Amino acid sequence: MQPALHYEDLCPGDAWVSPWREITAEDVADFAELTGDHDPLHTDQLIDKESPFGGPVAHGLLGLSVLAGLSSAHPCVATLAFVAIREWTFEQPIFFGDSVKVVTSVLEIARHGRRAGRVTWLRELINQDGKVVQRGQFITLVASQTRGHMRTMPEKSAFRAELG
Repeated sequence: MQPALHYEDLCPGDAWVSPWREITAEDVADFAELTGDHDPLHTDQLIDKESPFGGPVAHGLLGLSVLAGLSSAHPCVATLAFVAIREWTFEQPIFFGDSVKVVTSVLEIARHGRRAGRVTWLRELINQDGKVVQRGQFITLVASQTRGHMRTMPEKSAFRAELG
């Protein structure tokens, strides 16, 4: 596991890409059980013509949850608190069997007291066809480095190369 990045390691424009994850019918059924959301839009029993999407789709909040999980390690950051979600949009449905990845970039950073920084991230959930299915901003508090602890940042070009 890579060491966590701190506030001082981050700059606007830095970007990372997560690994792919397939969204299965079982994931959707498990999410429905966990949340109690058994809307017919999310069941494989749905008759194609009854769905506005032509078939069953994953819960939008399942996509958001998967995005949060995938982006928690890409990048690995010394997060102190999750503060807000801003301007979240659900752009395309996520179908059973779709694969998704997360593209994360730093939009803004600002000092937040002596021990943390406030970071605004742009997060996009991208499907296997290259379409953005969800997008918006996460705001987190990220720990500052402890005094005397200096890290060297991995080559940022490696992160940007993953975006292509």
